[in-house]
Amino acid sequence: MRRSMVLLTAAAIVATMVCARHERKGQQPGSTHEREIVASEAAPAAIGPYSQAVRVGGTLYLSGQIGLDPATGEMVAGGVVPQTRQVLMNARAVLESAGYGPSDVVQSIVFLADMDDYGAVNEIYSEFFPEDAPARAAVQVARLPRDARVEIMMTAVKAVN
Repeated sequence: MRRSMVLLTAAAIVATMVCARHERKGQQPGSTHEREIVASEAAPAAIGPYSQAVRVGGTLYLSGQIGLDPATGEMVAGGVVPQTRQVLMNARAVLESAGYGPSDVVQSIVFLADMDDYGAVNEIYSEFFPEDAPARAAVQVARLPRDARVEIMMTAVKAVN
């Protein structure tokens, strides 16, 4: 009896260590949902220690995009409308590099430097999501990277076969 308890305790300790190792790798124990870094040369390179997107299983998590021109790395000129258009083109490039599209986006978060830009952003946003738009939040923030007027992050999901 005592030997059985020792073996069960040892097995529990090993199982805990395996689970912890999988969690550190971003995996669920016994699953094939490994983290995959996604990058597109058609979108601006990350300007910090982050990835353009990370795929886990059928879910793609896109980092926030700002209105940087991928060719120059500079903010597009003209204010919130051209920046929003560029943000969404950048996001589309990252989505497509992973085999996703706008219809796979289930949630987005819009960060605005000024909530007065909400209507203008909505107009461009509705061109990107003409129907069945994803769930969304929009918030005004104190400041965005590179003094952008808008930043948008997204989550997209596809069924895994």
